[in-house]
Amino acid sequence: MAGFGRGPLGLGLVAAAALLAASASAADAPKTERAWLPDLGDGTYRNPVLAGDYSDPDAIRVGDAYYLVSSSFTNVPGLPILKSTDLVNWTIIGHALTAITPQAHHATPRRGGGVWAPAIRHRNGEFLIYYPDPDFGVFLVKAKDPAGPWSKPVLVDDRRGVIDPAPFWDDDGRGWLVTAFARSRAGFANVITARRLNKAGDQAIGEAITLVEGDKQPKVATSRGPFPWMTTEGPKLYKRDGWYYLFVPSGSVKGGWQGVFRSRRLEGPYEGRNVLDQGATEVNGPHQGAWVTTPTGEDWFLHFQDADSYGRRVWLQPMAWKDGWPIIGEDKDGDGIGQPVLVHRKPASKSSSPRLAPQDSDDFDGALSLAWQWNANPANDWADLKAAPGKLRLKSISSPENLWETGALLTQKLPAERFTATTKLDFAPKAVGERAGLVVFGADYAWIGLQNTANGPALVRVDRTGADKFQPERVEVIEAKAPTAVWLRMTAEPVVVADPPPDFSPYWPSMLRSMHAKVTLSYSTDGKTFTSVGAPFVSRPGRWVGSQVGIFAQAPAGTASNSSTRIGWTDFDGFWVTP
Repeated sequence: MAGFGRGPLGLGLVAAAALLAASASAADAPKTERAWLPDLGDGTYRNPVLAGDYSDPDAIRVGDAYYLVSSSFTNVPGLPILKSTDLVNWTIIGHALTAITPQAHHATPRRGGGVWAPAIRHRNGEFLIYYPDPDFGVFLVKAKDPAGPWSKPVLVDDRRGVIDPAPFWDDDGRGWLVTAFARSRAGFANVITARRLNKAGDQAIGEAITLVEGDKQPKVATSRGPFPWMTTEGPKLYKRDGWYYLFVPSGSVKGGWQGVFRSRRLEGPYEGRNVLDQGATEVNGPHQGAWVTTPTGEDWFLHFQDADSYGRRVWLQPMAWKDGWPIIGEDKDGDGIGQPVLVHRKPASKSSSPRLAPQDSDDFDGALSLAWQWNANPANDWADLKAAPGKLRLKSISSPENLWETGALLTQKLPAERFTATTKLDFAPKAVGERAGLVVFGADYAWIGLQNTANGPALVRVDRTGADKFQPERVEVIEAKAPTAVWLRMTAEPVVVADPPPDFSPYWPSMLRSMHAKVTLSYSTDGKTFTSVGAPFVSRPGRWVGSQVGIFAQAPAGTASNSSTRIGWTDFDGFWVTP
């Protein structure tokens, strides 16, 4: 079961869902000091418009508001829903999933699995999200209000390896589900197909028809020369002036471009071209997203850029039409291939929006910010917001020492390239080996915090390089006898690391480097003077996700977690993110 449990260490599933939907007023309010704000305040914006890891974005406009959904993989609650009135200033308003289906399967972290690229639509007064789990198929959830509540998932297509679903309803009312395929599950990829949807839109019926096979397409022009269509996936099907337009990213996640195919018939044949790539910029792999049209008729495109440890950040590009083809971004040489804009005028909007960014800081004042997610379906008693008013109590959850294997991590996306995160914890352990702290998490991770020993709490820093390969951790004892209350802080700044060339050519030079977070860990006993510990830690992303920052409380594997007399807890008194 997802959510927070009843009793001394729980809020109850229904109450927890309500709190997550409502969010904390202090965390939701516009901040005057944020780590990243895309709105420059002068009628222009800077990219990315979402500096966090909102991977595989899809978006729609309903009335004067825009709604964006992204993949969430193993994180719960899943399918974050963001809202904007101008495509630049976004805030989280809810999540479409309180748990990942099947719930028992996702009670442990399925790194790289879970909820992949979704699609959001609005039809007959309802919001619909189709999302894939590559191991089980495509699911559908519905809601009257995008903030929730959302219906329970219904399995629409049970083919293993079907990913990137995109529903489309033609002028005759017939529905179609366009999908791609994950080679790791289906045994093939680089193919886009479509299946009919039943009238209710909750069941794919009949045989799939093939729309595009990337391996059979002629090479396409890019700013780096002719390129084969490869890793063609992430489809979105639209219709304009009698043409069917199939938007498909291609060329790999980090080094690819945005392709578009068009046909006079949904079934094809389709002709394709590249409409957006890196060009002369440093913005690698600009692709996969959504075409939206403003109430004034302007066209814009939201897409992601893989930024390594910072995840797949969301960019906003102007979009124009020429000779029946879209051009996304800035087309400097008139060849029909755009490149990303770094700064641009904002979309025309009927009303002004305050300068916003998704929530991050949290005062734990009776509700949990919508920025937080667990790393698997949580049990009912992992957290409590009532036991200590103004604090978040995390129960010490019995789990393997390697945090890569535990779902009881409460984490957020990295909010910006440069930021500082600070928390205060009060440690109340009962078992030797209980630990709690502030963590920067990925395939490598590091944390600073307290560990209970036979002689009482010790202040420690723990590093684990190769967590995904189950390499051992390195523990540095800072104070063998530490107070039970301590302030913890991490400060991050970007660092560029050289990478080997990819196994294909041509490629953009940006693929020879990656960007990670260089993190300094520090502590304080008074909340004023902080002391750094050890050398800076350099992050590494997770599997298909960027690094994350968060908090946790842990007991050794095998500890009887169902007994409040055997394990303790940790109270976290706020989580504050600043530039």
